[in-house]
Amino acid sequence: MTFAAFTSALIVRQGGANDWKHLTLPPILYLNTLVLIVSSITLEMARRQIGAYMTGPRGRTSPPSRWLYVTLGLGLLFVVGQYVAWLQLRAQGLFLATNPNASFFYVLTGVHALHVSGGLGGLVRVIRRLNASVLRKSTLDATLRYWHFMGALWVYLLLLLWMKL
Repeated sequence: MTFAAFTSALIVRQGGANDWKHLTLPPILYLNTLVLIVSSITLEMARRQIGAYMTGPRGRTSPPSRWLYVTLGLGLLFVVGQYVAWLQLRAQGLFLATNPNASFFYVLTGVHALHVSGGLGGLVRVIRRLNASVLRKSTLDATLRYWHFMGALWVYLLLLLWMKL
């Protein structure tokens, strides 16, 4: 709902603005998109391995957390990439208060990065519970849904920013 409200505000603000100036999106955003898509793939690989591990005999093998660590690393890379995008905008002289579209860029990408950071916390929780052999399927499923939603939301936001800014 937060992002729906931001989208509505962006469209209304742009429609009635004579101070709206086109903004060129930092190229790293496209790499960030690829990183987030790949992280969803690695998370699905982790889900499959964890499912097999949880239904099989646990004493013979160590928990399959490798793909979770890869997903965690990709998520961290995404957040760092967002910071690099903000640095690229700063280098162009665009700050939060420079103009309305720059403000929307910083707010939308910043709030999304905060949500992704929450997903990273969820991944850490799943890894800890898996390694302690107390991971419940519902915890894993909720984390996966949240992570995939953040990825889909990012694709939406990138398209919105590309079309409107």
